[in-house]
Amino acid sequence: MLLNLDVDQVIEPHSSQPVRREVVRHPGAAAVVPCLPEAKIVLVRQYRYAPDTWLWEIPAGILEPDEEPEDCAARELIEETGYEAGKLSLLATLHSSPGFSDEVIYLFRADSLKPGEAKPDPEESIEVSTFNILEALEMIARGEITDSKTVSGILLVARDICPVAGIEPE
Repeated sequence: MLLNLDVDQVIEPHSSQPVRREVVRHPGAAAVVPCLPEAKIVLVRQYRYAPDTWLWEIPAGILEPDEEPEDCAARELIEETGYEAGKLSLLATLHSSPGFSDEVIYLFRADSLKPGEAKPDPEESIEVSTFNILEALEMIARGEITDSKTVSGILLVARDICPVAGIEPE
């Protein structure tokens, strides 16, 4: 089973009264922003049942038992896009929905990509496209990219690719 739901009575640090908390337990995930030369990134478009729509996303997947996040990111990149990363760098660690879930997403940047053949899971229907980072930022502004890990990843990569007001990244 992928998810579990715990219902707990807890006393939180700011209170002396017990409160009920429901927590969705999740094994964690890794996601990756594939970066190509000339400020381009690779996104995948796939149908998501929960919101009942097609979404543009960065490649991502659930951590297998005992799998390292970097290995998961590399695996998902190949499965969903066919690209193999020459270099993976951790961008951030995200709590996707801390109000009700303990899911942590490890967000990576992939560089020095080598093209190959995608190997999606049999139940996945994935479209792969390349976008200029500025185009991806506009897609976020227009509400065409709404997935939070994807928005976070694009913004973090854009920070490095297009410094604003002369401020260089560290």
